[in-house]
Amino acid sequence: MDLKTFIQLSLKEDIQTGDISSLACIPKKSRSIAKLLVKEDGILAGVELAEMTFKQVDPEMKFIKYISDGSYVKYGEIAFEVEGSTRDLLKTERFVLNAMQRMSGVSSLCARFLTEVEGLPVTILDTRKTTPLNRHLEKWAVRIGGCQNYRDGLYDWFMIKDNHIKACGGSIGKAIKSVVKYKEKHNLQQVGVTVEVKNLVEVEEVLKIGNVNRIMLDNFELALMKEAVALIGNRFEIEASGGVSLETVRKIALTGVNFISVGALTHSAGSLDLSLKIQ
Repeated sequence: MDLKTFIQLSLKEDIQTGDISSLACIPKKSRSIAKLLVKEDGILAGVELAEMTFKQVDPEMKFIKYISDGSYVKYGEIAFEVEGSTRDLLKTERFVLNAMQRMSGVSSLCARFLTEVEGLPVTILDTRKTTPLNRHLEKWAVRIGGCQNYRDGLYDWFMIKDNHIKACGGSIGKAIKSVVKYKEKHNLQQVGVTVEVKNLVEVEEVLKIGNVNRIMLDNFELALMKEAVALIGNRFEIEASGGVSLETVRKIALTGVNFISVGALTHSAGSLDLSLKIQ
């Protein structure tokens, strides 16, 4: 779904046949200025989306940005102001706030994870653990917060996980060979391949077979993770996954893995407190 359509459907969900409160109380020709007030410290995200939304409702709206996406903001700051039809401002307010609060919460959590691994050569990745139909916004917020996106969905990266291996007969080798065959048949040689492993025996099995880009160490204890990193060396990219938190992420990074995938970036992020007020 493209962003313009997403905005249109989100507004339709809320407005339906009309914002009856505003239609009842606000004169049709009324114009106002509204300001986005920051009510909590964090990383701001969604300003660009807000401008797109207001301009989609009325291209003539005047939008003045004071703070850009990705900026650290403090309580009391004003992120932007927008001027236009009072009715239009009020019917757009809730979607803009919902989106920005969620996106800013994700970006703020991403920034905290990055602080924990500061100085270490590791990349923090998101996962597919996103809110249905909001993945685009949440992954956008991940990038604004300084972390990186893994795959967008099931279609743009091969990830051989335990369920694939079991459903393929229980053999990692068979699963990898099936992916290699599929890639060749469908001309997908450029698409990356990750294989999930549960122990050192499976690591050694993957090393013998090859034909992958990345080995994912799933829920490894730190001592075993260090052994796996030493065993794999530079032959393949190494990813750590499973139960990663702000308290554990640096310890995991210190084992020498190249990537750490963190579902919490999206599924456990809260919302940053923001408010849009008519002046």
